[in-house]
Amino acid sequence: MKIKNVYPEIEGGEYPVKTELDRGMAIYCEIEGKASNVPILKYRRVGTDLWNKSRMKKSGKGYFADINFAATGIYQYTFECGKIRYDKVLEVIVDPEIARFAAWYEMFHRSQGKTPNASATFADCEARLPEIKKMGFNVIYFPPIHPIGKTKRKGQNNSLTAGPNDPGSPWAIGNEFGGHKSVNPELGTMDDFKHFVASAKNMGFDTAIDFALNCSPDHPYVKQHPEWFFHRPDGSIACAENPPKKYEDVYPLNFFPPNKQELWEELKSIIMFWCAAGVTHFRVDNPHTKPSELWRWMIREVKLAYPDTVFLAEAFTNYEKLEELAKVGFSQSYTYFTWRNKKDELIEYVFKLTGTYLKEFLRANFFTNTPDICPPILQSGGRPAFKMRIVLASTLSSVYGMYNGYELCENKAFPGTEIYVNSEKYQYKVWDWDRPGNIKGYIEKLNNIIRNNPALHYYDNLEILNSINDNILFYGKKFKDNIILTAVNLDPRTTQDVRLAVPVERYGISSDQEYWVEELIIGKFYLWQGRENYVRLDPYKEPAYIFKIRLDKKVPSKSGSIVRNQLAEQHAKRFFDLRYRATAYNDVYARRELADLFTKEIIPLVYTGETFDEKYYAAINIESRKFGFPTIVNAYFTTPGH
Repeated sequence: MKIKNVYPEIEGGEYPVKTELDRGMAIYCEIEGKASNVPILKYRRVGTDLWNKSRMKKSGKGYFADINFAATGIYQYTFECGKIRYDKVLEVIVDPEIARFAAWYEMFHRSQGKTPNASATFADCEARLPEIKKMGFNVIYFPPIHPIGKTKRKGQNNSLTAGPNDPGSPWAIGNEFGGHKSVNPELGTMDDFKHFVASAKNMGFDTAIDFALNCSPDHPYVKQHPEWFFHRPDGSIACAENPPKKYEDVYPLNFFPPNKQELWEELKSIIMFWCAAGVTHFRVDNPHTKPSELWRWMIREVKLAYPDTVFLAEAFTNYEKLEELAKVGFSQSYTYFTWRNKKDELIEYVFKLTGTYLKEFLRANFFTNTPDICPPILQSGGRPAFKMRIVLASTLSSVYGMYNGYELCENKAFPGTEIYVNSEKYQYKVWDWDRPGNIKGYIEKLNNIIRNNPALHYYDNLEILNSINDNILFYGKKFKDNIILTAVNLDPRTTQDVRLAVPVERYGISSDQEYWVEELIIGKFYLWQGRENYVRLDPYKEPAYIFKIRLDKKVPSKSGSIVRNQLAEQHAKRFFDLRYRATAYNDVYARRELADLFTKEIIPLVYTGETFDEKYYAAINIESRKFGFPTIVNAYFTTPGH
């Protein structure tokens, strides 16, 4: 007899799985051979000796148990069944809820002020917090906050020559004022930063900073530890390269110098330093270009001391490396969502992330844009694209982010590139945060919807649903009795009509039952029936709808109800006259006129959308039933020749 088929288990226990404190973890195993005892699940927090024990319950061929953890941290679990012991001790990282459910706002600190050609301060950043809180974000993420090198400093728009007042790229870290454990004096002092962190915490924000293992030629490490860098044959230190790009203002670290452990301990101490200052989140710059064994060791060490710490991997890399970084401990990862625009590629991508074993250890943070990336769809799609993409990011995943300026629909990029024109990466900037065309109110509404619907707090409950239009992505999330359906028009230029297939049987709704859905963005109620329902999405009005099935709302009785609507009666009379002529006499002209009437005049009033008219809809369907059709839509689509 032996214990086998344990789930979750990553590569035979080589790597830990992940869960969150608010949801616990379900564990399954099977027993090979005849078992006289029920298996016992044992678990404990790393660093403690006493095992908690839970008797497992029979489930099909195997047994299952739920663990509800008392605190965040790293836990071990294993099994015993009588005298039989499982041959592995597995691990699970229990993260705070915010590792799975969060909205990140990337605030470029130097550009949060109101004075042209001068850096903002931490106090200026603090002054913007109420506005960002109103939009609904709960993680504030700063690019590097450290002193910036002067040697080979980059100028505006990444030019190789900097002017006397150009601030340089904050990713070129280090000068005479210090390195990774110092703050840029232009932003303020360490006490000013701590004041920002405390104020943000009081408002419900966690603070994230960039952990970029870059050193400018002026970084103290260069003089103190030249052996930590790569050297050319002539003895000079090599700058960073990512062909065809060169970063002349940055020296990359050699992570395997003769005194490797001294270097690694120093890098870990940077994280510990900022954790002690109140930072809870770290966005790690280009982790895929550093050794994974460094991250595996460092993340574990940090989380043993600060178990609520969240690590976000900026892993714009291939699947295998992205997955490896998640396995070694990263809490979240950037992904290629930023470039996934078509229905088929979105379905393939999100299913791989949320519908396979990857969900046990990888959480995808869907960023809409970054200081380096202005995606082509935002450049060409305008305001509808900005609204559409942020709905996708925030509802496909349960953790998403955006870089400041997104709320202003900022999309000016150099032609043929994804590089922002006059990027604040290389210069000071003053934004008008209320400029016309902004979508701040839309983002606020969206984040309120997400916060108030528990189904959207989860990552691995995503279900792709059927729609017959290749430009409409339709998907659902369910948590207990909270059912959310989202339909998104992926074409930011054209109105799209679609028949959506709702899996009503999974929601406790019969195939002929009427039920209410509440569209949460525009705040309208629609009476749907059964599986097939019709929706119209005009990107210039609303490119996406978020529906909440309202089984608590009473459906009106049909008995004795008479709805009169003159326009509906006129349309019905004309419709069924044309339908008769098209059917009885094969009248091509009548068929064309019927199609024109239905698509241009009837659809806008009967399809779910902003122009839907409830009274018209009820009245024209009463007329349809007189001719033996349940709805006017059914009457049209069952017309011979259509």
